[in-house]
Amino acid sequence: MIKVAFITRSTIYTVPGGDTVQAVQTARHLTEMGISAEIKLANEHIQYHNYDLLHFFNLTRPADILYHSQKAGIPYVISTILCNYGEYDKYHRKGTGRLLRYLSTDTIEYIKSIARYILGRDSLSSASYTWLGQRKSIKNILSRAAMILPNSESEYRRVVQSYQPHVNYLIVPNGADPNMFNYDSSVKKDEKLILCAARIEGIKNQLNLIHALNNTPYRLLLIGTHAPNQLAYYQECRNAAADNVTFIEHMPQHELVKYYRQAKVHILPSWFETTGLSSIEAALMGCNIVTSDKGDVREYFANDAYYCDPASPESILDAVERASSAPYDENLRHRILKQYTWKQAASQTLKAYQSVL
Repeated sequence: MIKVAFITRSTIYTVPGGDTVQAVQTARHLTEMGISAEIKLANEHIQYHNYDLLHFFNLTRPADILYHSQKAGIPYVISTILCNYGEYDKYHRKGTGRLLRYLSTDTIEYIKSIARYILGRDSLSSASYTWLGQRKSIKNILSRAAMILPNSESEYRRVVQSYQPHVNYLIVPNGADPNMFNYDSSVKKDEKLILCAARIEGIKNQLNLIHALNNTPYRLLLIGTHAPNQLAYYQECRNAAADNVTFIEHMPQHELVKYYRQAKVHILPSWFETTGLSSIEAALMGCNIVTSDKGDVREYFANDAYYCDPASPESILDAVERASSAPYDENLRHRILKQYTWKQAASQTLKAYQSVL
């Protein structure tokens, strides 16, 4: 039996995000395939000799990977989940965050990592990260990785262009659970109900979404909790929201089902998405999808989604209007069932392990 340690950020459960779902679901489905996959937090003491392989998540947080990869002495793979906050950080942050626009993306991520450590919001596993910095740390990690597992060809190209021209890779697509997110065509959709299931933070762009749908005939449900450092942004969203906007706290995936079932449209007008897991889940549940095309989303949704400009509330509203009045796109659901489920993601992951070992 192959034994793998999934090493994730220390806040994966306390500040849940897409990487939480990816790690938990992949581990679950690998276990069903007879692989021992244990999730470990980066700040835990890990008995490396108990495992054949390490599997890291989040290349944008290299301090965790640096420490364990140097210490373990066994092969490792990385689910890169390479988010690029650069455009948001440089052009759309407010207050003191505006100072970031003069820095490189890697310098910004370095500052954010050190700040999380100083503020006690995260641990800093590797002391060497402090003098290597973000970019050199990532290049060091990639140079020693047995393989990387990006969620799309688009993401792989970004890794190669930004950091490392030669690295073994296998695409492991993101997914959804079709047993949980099971479409029932007999349930009538509410064409005026618009859903956005995402952590509330600047890069997800809920504020412009609120501006777009305020005082329109649509009802907007924002499901999610604000990120730890985004309380001011959350308050700004609440203050801006008209009566047709409702905020609902973060909830487990299975509780989202009833909302996906009712809503005609799900929207993520983000400044960047590698995939947008909630978009895949909502599409399986019969929602038409509105998204920005910032990041890698076109590789998943192609022409079966309605794209908006995240900088323009007018563009966001236009995309919502088109999506709410259009019939549901069965093509997208069939493609997701064929290509983008967690079982398929686990199968690809297992292929990577077998190749490495």
